[in-house]
Amino acid sequence: MIVSGNLRKMKTSLDDSAHVQYELVLYDVLEPSESIRLNDFIGETISLRFEHQIHCVVTGKKIKKAYGEGMSYDAFMQSPLGCPSITHPELSTIHTGKALRDEAWERANHLQPHVVYLSKTSGVKVGVTRKSQIPTRWIDQGATEAIVLAETPYRQLAGLIEVSLKPILADKTNWQQMLKNLSCSDSLVDKKSEVLTQLKDEFLSYVTTDVNPMIIHYPVIQYPEKVKSLKLDAVPIIEKKLMGIKGQYLMFSDDSVINIRSHAGYRITFEA
Repeated sequence: MIVSGNLRKMKTSLDDSAHVQYELVLYDVLEPSESIRLNDFIGETISLRFEHQIHCVVTGKKIKKAYGEGMSYDAFMQSPLGCPSITHPELSTIHTGKALRDEAWERANHLQPHVVYLSKTSGVKVGVTRKSQIPTRWIDQGATEAIVLAETPYRQLAGLIEVSLKPILADKTNWQQMLKNLSCSDSLVDKKSEVLTQLKDEFLSYVTTDVNPMIIHYPVIQYPEKVKSLKLDAVPIIEKKLMGIKGQYLMFSDDSVINIRSHAGYRITFEA
C-alpha cells in the first residue's frame, strides 16, 4: 500500500470489547481522500515520508510553519479553531450571547452540553469536553479509564468547575508516562467521591451519579522504555516497525514515537 495526503488527527472508535480502532486520515489539502486502518499494521514495518509541504487545515494555503493544529498564523489568530476558549473553556462567553470569534461556530460547539471528567492518563487528571466527544476526547489523551464528574449546559460553566479543581487535581497529561503505560492505581470512583467534598456548593447540582468508569484498551504489543519523540521537520523519513498506538501517538520498536495530531496539515506518503 502506498498513499499520499495531508495528515489530520487519527479517527478513533471503540469496538464491543472497548478496544480502540484507529484510522489514519489523509486529505487532498482540504478534502478527505484516504483512510487507513492502522490496527492492521501493528507489528509490521511502515513508512512515513514527509513531502516538505504543509497546508493550512482552514484555508488550504501552503505554509512554512503550522500553528495550533495545522493552521496558518492568520487562521490561528482569526479562526474559531484557534479561539482561546478551546484551551481555556472558562473564557467562553457565547452563553451570554457574545461570541469571541464566530457566533455560529461557538453556538454549535460551545452552547451545548459539556462534561467535566476525571481520567487516568499518567496520574488522575480533570478535564472538559463536549458531551458528544465522549469517548473520543479520552482516547485522544491516552486515558485508560475515565468517569464523568459533572454535566453542564454550556462550555464556560464546565470550565469554571475545572478551574475550581485545579488546586487539587492536575489538568495536564504527562505524555511520556502515558506512553510508557505508567499509570496510578487510584480508584476513579473513590477519587470522584473525594473531589465532591471539595466542590463549591454552586456546582453541586451539576454532579452526575456516574459510578462506572469507562475502561479503554489500546492496540499495543510493546510500550517504549525511554520515549524518543520524532518530528517530521527534523526526520522527514520514518521507516520503522509499528508496535502500538495510544492517544494520538504511533509507537515504534526503537522506543521512538510520533504525535500525528501535532502534524496536522503535513503532506506525507504512507507505505506499508
